[in-house]
Amino acid sequence: MAVQGKKIALYVIVVFVLYVVITDPAKAADYVQIGFEGISSAAKAVGHFMTWVADGAH
Repeated sequence: MAVQGKKIALYVIVVFVLYVVITDPAKAADYVQIGFEGISSAAKAVGHFMTWVADGAH
């Protein structure tokens, strides 16, 4: 039963994404840019943390 729920949730998400892309491509592009900026910021933060740890955490 849980697997079926996951499939339904995935289909709903896919339909919603397609709806947003088709009805307002500019807003969809903004969402993608925001997502990539978030991923980039997170990767930079991890990099700074690893550098701090490698330098002896001081």
